[in-house]
Amino acid sequence: MNLTLRIWRQNGPEDKGAIHEYQVKGISEESSFLEMLDVLNEELFARGEEPIAFDSECREGICGQCGIVINGIAHGPEVTTTCQLHMRHIAEDPSFSDGDTITIEPWRSAGFPIIRDLMVDRSAYDKIIQAGGFVSVNTGGVPDANAIPIPKANADMAMDAAACIGCGACAAACKNG
Repeated sequence: MNLTLRIWRQNGPEDKGAIHEYQVKGISEESSFLEMLDVLNEELFARGEEPIAFDSECREGICGQCGIVINGIAHGPEVTTTCQLHMRHIAEDPSFSDGDTITIEPWRSAGFPIIRDLMVDRSAYDKIIQAGGFVSVNTGGVPDANAIPIPKANADMAMDAAACIGCGACAAACKNG
């Protein structure tokens, strides 16, 4: 795949920052989104330019560090983490195709101040998660799971919420952030 990437570059918290445009060619549809950024960084390094800073830890979809905004959507067009977003998904999405432009930015929330490029300071959010999340109401003990029948749609939503990895996409995408 050949793509044009419009990427937010910012040297530090005090720098104004701006979108810079890069061309990437020959990206495999089997590579992940972060691997595609790795390819671009290798090209930048080879040219003597500063690589793009972005967070990634496990690259397995469980750490929540790879939070970026892709075309205005936290983590991009799939319901997954950025590291688990593969280029084949983008290739199959009718809104993206070979030769298109993709805009990549950091979280845009006061709660996630920019450190550099696509890296944000997650420390305030991490403190909330470590303290037990946003739940502050004592709801009592856990009832027997079979004692209260609930609709399948509600059970499915509960399972989705339980799968939260604490990445911060919900807070970063919130207009109140």
